[in-house]
Amino acid sequence: MYRIFIVEDDDIISDSIADMLRSWGFEAVICQDFRSVMEEFLLCDPHLILMDISLPFFNGYHWCSEIRKVSKVPIMFISSAGDNMNIVMAINMGADDFVAKPFDIDMLLAKIQALLRRTYDFATPQQTGLFTCGDIMFNSGAGTVSCGDKTLELSRNENKILTILMENRGQVVARDVLMNKLWETDCFVDENTLSVNVARLRKALADIGIEDLIKTRKGMGYIIE
Repeated sequence: MYRIFIVEDDDIISDSIADMLRSWGFEAVICQDFRSVMEEFLLCDPHLILMDISLPFFNGYHWCSEIRKVSKVPIMFISSAGDNMNIVMAINMGADDFVAKPFDIDMLLAKIQALLRRTYDFATPQQTGLFTCGDIMFNSGAGTVSCGDKTLELSRNENKILTILMENRGQVVARDVLMNKLWETDCFVDENTLSVNVARLRKALADIGIEDLIKTRKGMGYIIE
């Protein structure tokens, strides 16, 4: 399920967009505190952002540039300031699309679906950093794993291990390959260190209901099937 973060200070507009998105099977999250857009964005970890330009405290351009410092998530501006100058400004700040108010709700939905397709359907997981496996969604860029309504923040090594295994899903990844990618150093690292890191990752995943994702192939390595 795609999660969409709505940054719009007009309650009527934000609620109507959220209702429309939910009716189409999306998860919609509305920004509550316009002084803390970045904090709410990081907690939401959305697949797409709908951003108004005129907002309390800081405008949408400011938040777009801040988000672009840490994420490539698609951003679509929705604004009554639909003149060419604002459209060009939005694109230059890192936006992916622009919808002028007032807009037709069906047209907005079509643009959202098209932007999601361009971003996720036609890109490899390695390009987007997003991997799915059943109900599991792994965001390697953010270092988070979600299953249902539970989200886990991974450590640096846990994130690396899961990224390597997801990139090679269906194939056994040898222990020495994992060790070389995790510890790119001339120093000797005991194989037990890898075993401990994999065990910690498995326990962390189990804590949010993900069991037996990473399987051991004795004498060979690890695999996600």
